[in-house]
Parts: sequence; structure tokens; C-alpha cells
Amino acid sequence: MSILNILRYPDARLHKVAAPVTVFDAPLKKLALDLAETMYAAPGVGLAASQVDVHKQVIVVDVSERRDSLITLVNPEIIERSGESDIEEGCLSVPGIYDTVPRAERVKVRAWDANGNSFTLEAQGLLAVCIQHEMDHLKGKVFVEYLSQLKQTRVRARLAKQLRKSA
Repeated sequence: MSILNILRYPDARLHKVAAPVTVFDAPLKKLALDLAETMYAAPGVGLAASQVDVHKQVIVVDVSERRDSLITLVNPEIIERSGESDIEEGCLSVPGIYDTVPRAERVKVRAWDANGNSFTLEAQGLLAVCIQHEMDHLKGKVFVEYLSQLKQTRVRARLAKQLRKSA
């Protein structure tokens, strides 16, 4: 397994739309494991392949406190949604920025695991928000793009300042 480089907003590669996975093979399994290792090391609760510049529809999530409930979703699709969430989000591609965006409180998702087995998953709360957040990455959307133009400008300025300090 390998820890992968996470793209930082506003990197244009974060806006590429991910392609559906059509082959469930050893490289896909390795990608899923690498995504998980990268997510845990960051540390985060979710990571999309798009965030590491691999534009395939693969996400990993683990919102458990013990970090022992990894879920891999390949070609995920929300088939039901309900309620409204007020959970604040963060993102490994937008470090240090947190805000609330419109999300469903509960979702039902159809996906495949890394072995090509289809399944459905019902999620609520943080898990539901995390899945929706990561699925946005597969569509080329970053959560801060739901915010007002003023907030987006402030986010870009703050991230530029962080970059200057680390250089």
C-alpha cells in the first residue's frame, strides 16, 4: 500500500469528472487500499479517487471512532434521499476550512465493492454526508463551491496564505 498525494483546492484536476469503473481487477483493489491508507494517514473520514488525481468512480469512507469500519464504494449512485443535514464539513483537499452545505440527512446508495459485488447501503448522519461529499468529488465538485462567492474568495485567500507559510 502507498500513501498518495492529495490534490489541494483550487487545483483544476479536482474538477475532472471521474469515469465509471468497468474492470474489477488487482489494480482497482490496490487503488482502494491506497485510498484507505491515505485517508487514515491524513487523517480524514472519506477520500475520493479524484482527490489523488485518479479519475475513476471510487470512494472510501470510515466515520467510526476506532477507524475500523472502512467502506469502499465503486460507481456509487444515490437512489433515495431524505431529510436535511446540518453537519459541518471539512475536506482533505481544502485543509482547515469547515462549513455547512445542503445535504440529505439520509441516503440509500447502490454501489459495488472492489471485488465487483453490488450492494446497497442505507446511511444517515455523518456517514450520509460523507458519502454525498465524496460523490461530489467524482462529479468534479468541491464542497466550498456550494458557499457564497464571498466565502469562496475568503477560502482562496486563506489557502494561499497557508501555502505561503508552508513554502
